[in-house]
Amino acid sequence: MHNQPVRVIAVTSGKGGVGKTNVSVNLSVALARQGVRVVLMDADLGLGNVDVLLGLKSSKNLSHVLASEATLDEILLEGPEGIGILPAASGIKHMAELSAAENTGLIHAFSTLNRPIDVMMVDTAAGIADSVVRFAQAANDVLVVVCDEPASITDAYAMIKVLSRDHGVQRFQVVANMVRDAGEGRRLFEKLNAAATRFLDVTLIHLGSVPFDDYLRRAIQRQKPVLQAFGSARSSRAFVEMAEHIGRWPLPRGMQGHLQFFAERLVQSDLGLEVL
Repeated sequence: MHNQPVRVIAVTSGKGGVGKTNVSVNLSVALARQGVRVVLMDADLGLGNVDVLLGLKSSKNLSHVLASEATLDEILLEGPEGIGILPAASGIKHMAELSAAENTGLIHAFSTLNRPIDVMMVDTAAGIADSVVRFAQAANDVLVVVCDEPASITDAYAMIKVLSRDHGVQRFQVVANMVRDAGEGRRLFEKLNAAATRFLDVTLIHLGSVPFDDYLRRAIQRQKPVLQAFGSARSSRAFVEMAEHIGRWPLPRGMQGHLQFFAERLVQSDLGLEVL
């Protein structure tokens, strides 16, 4: 296991259909282009689709790791720009139903991962399912993707409320996705921020806004990140700017900067224990 600090970023959304996975993929690619060693973990245990979005095929996934049939290194797929992809275990039982042996195996799997990593991007399921809460609680940073629709804003607020009031998460990075321009993205953030700061003890930070352009749609059809397919598109430039912001975040210190710590926190929250 490598001992360099690792930042774990959980990417969440209050509802589906807001482009969360696309944000996870393109942010990972943008970070990799800046020399950051990235692993993208597909943590949607029911409907994982990171590999599909990138046109990759996996023969083994997280379920094989939990069954001690493979290591994390063995299931890693090589993605664009050298990012590693940990494919989801679609259809397996939820994290809360893992046995004690499987929980121990999960910690061991992360503690023995040989690939050098600077950032692990965790693409969670949409909504406020138990698994989403657990991954968000265990991560160093939580990134909330929201679009300018009433349901998306309401559900994003509900997710922030649950994570802050019930699980002690108080700092959230917000990405305004599929907006017309930066101004609309800023207004969307301010709308969410006004409600959150009025009723909740949280800090919301506007990481950036992603304009929805035709290039983004065409890149999805090609099963490629927009950064690779159309590097000069407005959406591509937005991802580059957000990755630059992430690159300036201070590194997690002490044990919080190790993947084993992330796995232990993940298991503790599954067992209903207090996460320190």
